[in-house]
This record gives sequence, C-alpha cells and structure tokens, in this order.
Amino acid sequence: MSLLTNVMDHSLDDGYAEAAARKKAEGERGLPKTLRAKLGLAAGLVLAALVVTVGAAQARVAAPVVAKEREELIDRIDRETEAADRLEKSVDNLRAEVSARQREAIGHGGSSDRSELVGILSGATPVHGPGVKLVVDDAKGSGAGGEGDPRSASGFSDTGRVRDRDMQRVVNGLWESGAEAVSINGQRLTALSAIRAAGDAILVDNRPLVPPYTVLAVGDGRNLSYRFQNSADGLYLHALQENYGIRTGLSVEDDLRLPAAPSVIVRTAQPISETEKGTS
Repeated sequence: MSLLTNVMDHSLDDGYAEAAARKKAEGERGLPKTLRAKLGLAAGLVLAALVVTVGAAQARVAAPVVAKEREELIDRIDRETEAADRLEKSVDNLRAEVSARQREAIGHGGSSDRSELVGILSGATPVHGPGVKLVVDDAKGSGAGGEGDPRSASGFSDTGRVRDRDMQRVVNGLWESGAEAVSINGQRLTALSAIRAAGDAILVDNRPLVPPYTVLAVGDGRNLSYRFQNSADGLYLHALQENYGIRTGLSVEDDLRLPAAPSVIVRTAQPISETEKGTS
C-alpha cells in the first residue's frame, strides 16, 4: 500500500519538476516571448535592408562598366558593318569589271557582226526584239506534299506544281523552235545555265525562282509560237495543263527586252597536237 500511495503522491518524476521550475525561473529573469519575437523580426528586416542596399550599391558601381561595354560593342558592330558594305561594293565593282572584260574578249573574236552575234548567243549582251512571252504557273490550290497520280516514273507524285524538269523541257523546246535568247523571271539563260530543284523550289543557276514563271524568248514571234506549240515539248506543256491543272499563257510580243547574263564564262579551245592525236 505504501508503494501505491507514493506513486499517487508523486505522479511526475522529480527531474521533470526540477526542469519545469528552472524554465519558469529563467522566463521570469529573461525577456518576454513577444518581445523576443519582435526583436528577431526587426533584426531580419535590418538584414534584408542591408542586403538590398549592398546590391543597389553594387549595381550603381557596375552600371557605367556595362554601359561602356555596350557602347564599345555597338561601335564595333558599326565598324564591321561599314567594312562589310565596302567589301560588298568592291565585289560588285569587280564583277562589273570582269563582265566588261569578258564582253570585250568576246568582241575581239572577229568582225563586228560576228562579235555581236556571239555576244547575243552567249548571253553576254542584252537583247531586244520580237518574240513570245510564256507564263507557266502552278495549278490553283496546289501545295507541297500533295498526293495524286504519279506524273511519270520518276517517283514524284502530282501536286499541281511546276517542276524543274517541266521548265527544262519548256526552255529546250523554245531553243529548238528557233529562240535566239531566253530568260526566266528576268534571268538570262546561257549555254551553261542549269535548271535544278531544291525541294519544291526551282533554281536557275543556283538562284531560286518564284511562280509564276515568265519565260521570254526573242525570235520570229509568230513562227516561234507556232513551232513551239506543235513541238513535243509544247504538247507536253499542253498535257500538263489538261491533266494536272498547270496554268499557261502564250502570247506573241512585238518587243521584248532581255538583260545580259550576270556572269559569262569565257573559254578558249586549243588545237590538238600530233602527239595528243596519237595517244587519244
């Protein structure tokens, strides 16, 4: 019974009672909890203000440096741009000089009439005269990646778009029908011109063209138109129009003006020696 009575009278350990008494005594001697909380908040605010102040001071110190670097970068860009403009102008001048020398070299090839003919056929000189104007355009509503019946065994499916091989046949058909000079979208064609494709774009001498494609051909206008329409390439173009919706328009013109080719490559031939004949 004495054990039970002791437990009832001393339900908490003496250590807990001592700790509680000590904590109470410290609280009475120290600051109140609310005051300690306010002091902690004030200290935090002061620290935050100090950080912001230091950051602003550093930004003010760094601002002139950043502005100076920006001005130097702008000045450098301006200088490089001016240098690039000067180089581009120099390139244009050199191209013009090369073209002039090429035309001069062609002109020294013989008599004036023969030199003029060579310049026309080579594309080195601009020409004007009667001829035909042929406009070839994609079908209405055509788009890249369309599906349809294959136009040929080449693997391309019909999309209603004009292909590079179509323009090749058109140009070759005009040459064969008697054209003396041909241009596409203002770009003069020569014997070395290439019509190729890059994706769905048509390139003439590596320059992209945008439909509609306007082909100008100088020659005997009416005869040139008649011969082309009745040639195999003219009938091919007509088939594209009938079967795939390619839009075309051919007209006879009294005066067409074609520019000179931007660059003409001058090549010379050398006679074959007897030794080379024997080894060939």
